[in-house]
Amino acid sequence: MKLTPYQVILAPVRTEKSLRLMKDENKYTFYVHPKANKTQIKEAVEKIFGVEVLKVNVVKLPPKQRRWGRGRPGRTNWKKKAIVKLPEGETISVFEGM
Repeated sequence: MKLTPYQVILAPVRTEKSLRLMKDENKYTFYVHPKANKTQIKEAVEKIFGVEVLKVNVVKLPPKQRRWGRGRPGRTNWKKKAIVKLPEGETISVFEGM
């Protein structure tokens, strides 16, 4: 499946852990398309943000149990998360000011 770079990167992840990884280890976290592979993720980040990517780690997040309305059980969709490592001195402007 051929995905454009803007279809691969869905959203930045803004959690305490992802912000700590960003500051301490220069790693940035994104939600990505479920069918995207590491090569597509690396190319998308390099093209969209204009940075060099050293390493890409991918995590599949399973669905969570949720209740809808008055107790009807259900599940959320599963997600895919990518953690991208950049060289020292490079940053991504989307995360600045967090």
